[in-house]
Amino acid sequence: MYRWTITDAIRANLSRITELKKIMDTRGVLPRRWAGRLRRELESASVAASTSMEGVPVTVDEVRRILAGDRPPAVSEEDAQLVQGYRDAMSFVLRRADDASFTWQTELILGIHDRVLAGSHTAGAGRFRTGQVHVADSIAGHLVYEPPPPDTVAGLVAELSAFAEENQTGIEPPVLAAIIHVRLAGIHPFADGNGRTARVLASLVMYRGGYTIPEFTSLEEYWGAYRDDYQKAFACLGAAWDPGVDVTPFVSVHVGAQRLQVDALSLRQATERNIWTILEDIATEDLSGPPRFAEALFDAFFGREVSNRYYRGLTDVSIATATNDLGRLEASGLLAARGAGRTRTYSGTHALMARVANLGGIEPVPVDPAIPLARLRQMIIEGLAGRISAPE
Repeated sequence: MYRWTITDAIRANLSRITELKKIMDTRGVLPRRWAGRLRRELESASVAASTSMEGVPVTVDEVRRILAGDRPPAVSEEDAQLVQGYRDAMSFVLRRADDASFTWQTELILGIHDRVLAGSHTAGAGRFRTGQVHVADSIAGHLVYEPPPPDTVAGLVAELSAFAEENQTGIEPPVLAAIIHVRLAGIHPFADGNGRTARVLASLVMYRGGYTIPEFTSLEEYWGAYRDDYQKAFACLGAAWDPGVDVTPFVSVHVGAQRLQVDALSLRQATERNIWTILEDIATEDLSGPPRFAEALFDAFFGREVSNRYYRGLTDVSIATATNDLGRLEASGLLAARGAGRTRTYSGTHALMARVANLGGIEPVPVDPAIPLARLRQMIIEGLAGRISAPE
């Protein structure tokens, strides 16, 4: 099995992660609607990052729409299935993670891989590779790593499962997540989907270790933003499979990324929760409407277009109710409509920005069409974030 050392840097990051876990575990129960919205936001970001890292050309906004049942025309059905497949894989492990009868085993990993590849038989979903593969640098184009022969894969994955089972209470979860991640990547047991499967397994380790809130169970958004660092972290594996290689460099990067991810998300989510609360107040008090109006206003505030189908996917209402809701928001001046029929979408207006700024106690925002909405949004976010402290 791979070797590693807990360095001072790793130890410091583990201490901060433990501290953040205590803070976030005691923050109280989140309002139901915001908790649901937070889960969807994190899910969309992580799915988009992980799938795009593997060559699936989707943005976070496109993933958000796909997961709400509103596939954008620019995204192929095949790519949409891979997006759904990755989400299903993450959902599957989170459902299984706290089962009292849970055990690490080969079939669990094969089941996760099958979901990652959306059950595609031609892509080898849920089956080990039968041929030798080589990992190439996607930018430079040259080979960088040779995994073990195919006839050893089943045994190595069984060994990995046994290691995870034996050490799930003996090794700190962020470290074990890193080791399982890099070990599966080193074995490279599948023809495709190895990276996605490894990242899902890392999330499973964190959840099994008690890090159950979404901020801790996925690193994809961080890896997507720092893709070069992620790729370089695997350099410790060497040029070819070595079962006893020292993977301390990967563990250090992985645990550091875990700490940086949660630190960054803490402030961002506190700011977004503040915005959500303001939007719910606008929906229920200004407009005397239902709290679900905040779903459309939230997306519109962040510069996203809202369609009838997408809104229905978020709120589980009928076509008629969605049409009425969006019409009321347009009539209020907070949303502006574009297009007609099935292509009709709604976006935020300067009036929406001004109202959020006013309720948030931010300097007055001029309702001036000459000022880009993106600039007004940034002013509001910076103003709100400036009054919120990340967990100490």
